[in-house]
Amino acid sequence: MSSIVSMRWLLARLYESDVVIVDCRFQLGKPDAGQEAYNESHIPGAVYLDLERDLSAPIGEHGGRHPLPDVAQLAARLGQAGIDRTMRVVAYDDQGGAMASRLWWLLRYLGHNEVYVLDEGFTAWKQAGCPVTGDQKVIFPKVYLAEVRHNMVVDVDDVRERLGAAGVVLVDSREAPRYRGEVEPIDPVAGHIPGAINRFWGDGRRADGSWKAAAEQAERFADLSQEDEIIVYCGSGVTATPNVLALEAAGFRNVKLYAGSWSDWISYGENAVATGNEEERKDV
Repeated sequence: MSSIVSMRWLLARLYESDVVIVDCRFQLGKPDAGQEAYNESHIPGAVYLDLERDLSAPIGEHGGRHPLPDVAQLAARLGQAGIDRTMRVVAYDDQGGAMASRLWWLLRYLGHNEVYVLDEGFTAWKQAGCPVTGDQKVIFPKVYLAEVRHNMVVDVDDVRERLGAAGVVLVDSREAPRYRGEVEPIDPVAGHIPGAINRFWGDGRRADGSWKAAAEQAERFADLSQEDEIIVYCGSGVTATPNVLALEAAGFRNVKLYAGSWSDWISYGENAVATGNEEERKDV
């Protein structure tokens, strides 16, 4: 089954006891906006998990702007939200699926298979006339037992070791001007990891905001070999996760997340930085 589910699919399962809906709305620079939006209205039965408070660790010298959360703390928080490994989890946001994909990836990382992202997000759900509420359900805590899949993630040392290696492809998920180093609105250094190619995560959606089908995702990555190891990164490890989801939909199986991403890479002064377009240089 696809990791993307339709509004119709969720509507039909809205009140099933093994379905947990998670609101992941979040706005960078407005840390309370997601919680406030949830409090105002959300999909009935949804619980709220915050990108920075729940789905990331505190910022340190290294690790990037959204470090991976401590596994034990995340498992405890999931349990508090009424989630265990038997549940089918559906995540949504209003940010094109980026925040929901972060939860999707984290749950997969913890060994959870039945986790999905709602197509199009909350605004589309509301505009379609689907039910919303401001009421918060009573949560019965669970015990979440994580089985971490360490092979899904790489760190800065792994990336350094793989630079220039045959059979390894680095995919930068940021918008092209940031990748090329022309602008950098968030991090203190502009550019990209040497050798990385650019595949903007937002191109995984159609013009109407819906997710592209598997065949369309495969077209985005048609120049890559499914035999290669694909390492995906972005600015802080969040918007890379929609590309991880898209690559898996396209049939790629050896896909890893550089969790610290660009903001971690540049926290080490000795790491090389590239600018411009790598693919244009390869074509010369």
